This record gives sequence, C-alpha cells and structure tokens, in this order.
Amino acid sequence: PNPLREYRLGEVKLMPLSAEDGTRLYARVIFPPGMNVNYRYPLLLYVYGGPHSQQVRNTWLGGNSSWMLWLHYLAAQGYIVLTVDNRGTDFRGRDFEQATFRQLGRVEIADQLAAVAELRAAGYIDSSRIGVVGWSYGGFMAASLMLRAPEVFTAGIAGAPVTDWRYYETVYTERYMDTPEANPEGYAQSSTLNYLPQLQGDLLLIHGTSDDIVMWQHSILFMEAALKAGKQVDYLIYPGYQHSIKGKGRGHLLEKMTGWLEAQF
Repeated sequence: PNPLREYRLGEVKLMPLSAEDGTRLYARVIFPPGMNVNYRYPLLLYVYGGPHSQQVRNTWLGGNSSWMLWLHYLAAQGYIVLTVDNRGTDFRGRDFEQATFRQLGRVEIADQLAAVAELRAAGYIDSSRIGVVGWSYGGFMAASLMLRAPEVFTAGIAGAPVTDWRYYETVYTERYMDTPEANPEGYAQSSTLNYLPQLQGDLLLIHGTSDDIVMWQHSILFMEAALKAGKQVDYLIYPGYQHSIKGKGRGHLLEKMTGWLEAQF
C-alpha cells in the first residue's frame, strides 16, 4: 500500500527544457497541490548537476529518499520545485557528458539559469522569490548560482559544498579539471571564493565538521572569503557529523532548512 495515501501531494511532471544553445535538458517539476496557474509561486531550484549523476528519473514521486519527501513537503507548502540535469550529467552520450571538461561550474550554471528562465516565462513563477538548494556538488552549484547570478536568486542553501576545486580529492578533480598547473584558468573561474563580493541574497552554509568527502576546510575558506568581502552568510555546523547528515541530525537539518526558507520567502 502507498504509505503516503493520506497526504495531499502535488503533481510531479517531467518535461524538456532548453539550454542557451538549444540542447535539450531533462527537468522535473513538483507543483503545489491544487495549483492555481493564475497565481505566482516561489520557485525552489533543487540542484546537483555533477558528473555521472542523474536526478531526473521517471520513478515514484521522482525518488523515495528523505530529500525527495522533503521537496514534496515544500511543494505542499506552496513552492514550485524544479530539478534539472544539466550538461555534464550521465546517460546522454559522450558530448553531453564532456561539455564540462576543464571548466566545472561554467556550463552547468548556464544550463540551470536557462531552465529557470524558461520556467519563469510560463507565468506562474514569482521572480522576486527564487531560491536554490544543493548538497555536495549541489552545494557547489548552489553557492555558485547565488554568487554568479545574484540578480536571479533571492536565497540559497549550500550544504557541504566544494568551494575551491584545488582542495578536493585529486582522483575526482583531476579527472574532470586536469591539474591546477595545467588548467589554472579553469580552477580560478570555478572557485566560489573569487565571487564572494558579488553576493546579494541570503545564503545559508551548512557543513559537518567530520566530513571526510568534502572537508570542513571548504566552508571555513568560504567564510573567510565572506568576511574579507564584508558579506553576511548564515553558517550552521554539525559537530561530529560526516558528509551526509544522518540520524537525529537529518531531522534537525530538514527542520532548520524549512524554517530558514520560510523566513526568506
């Protein structure tokens, strides 16, 4: 039996959207229950976007993780929730996957922005209330979008983000970025630390202090750059937690993010 049968859930719609160059991008949109197309809703972009990943799948509810259940909860609170598999993600062929080589963050950001712009054109998005949430590579994307498209996003949550690829593990990073010596321009353009002066919206940064995948160093460096730039960033740490905030911390995390987003919108 469906364990959620007693809950009123919004429609999940899979749709194609387009990159700036016309490349087809696959997207998932969770609409609020009983959506009124004449009303303008806040938009929340839930992003990952990293190499060899796929978020948009034709599965029940769009996925059954606690993250997906949280996104459905947000939709039930009146958000439209968008997720897009940008170029660089999996199962779309070599050229689609290799578009981000030596320039992580550039093509992905362009594709996410194009998707947001196309959905805004539908007429039911409140352009003054657009947020972004992501974790890990998605945290890198959320921070990058907040910093590099400040005119679009009102608020963002960056969880366990890679903030500078020079400090991420080399087996992964050099596969996609080459070495810092061979690709200094690519590393410089991808570093979130170089864009802190552009921050305009509200940003919540979250990290577990025992993260062994994206080291805590990344968010510390981000906060250091924010201080130097004179920018305010909300910063939440989970002492002793690793990359994925699990157990009791997960409930605390979801409650915190929900309340924080409500305060922004």
